[in-house]
Amino acid sequence: MIPRSLLNKIIIIGFMVLVGFCLAKAIYHQSFMGIVLALVSLGAGVYFLYLVVKAKAELEAEEAA
Repeated sequence: MIPRSLLNKIIIIGFMVLVGFCLAKAIYHQSFMGIVLALVSLGAGVYFLYLVVKAKAELEAEEAA
């Protein structure tokens, strides 16, 4: 069975690859709406990763106290 941390990394990398592909296709087709939506998705993914790191740090701080 695949460890949970490895599975999480695979899902995150897969999501970022799909967003990058969507952004590239939107640029290729010169679709303003596609570019905006791909950038919003990219921003949401990065913000999610920020929240995960922040939550993990808070959890470790609570366990240490």
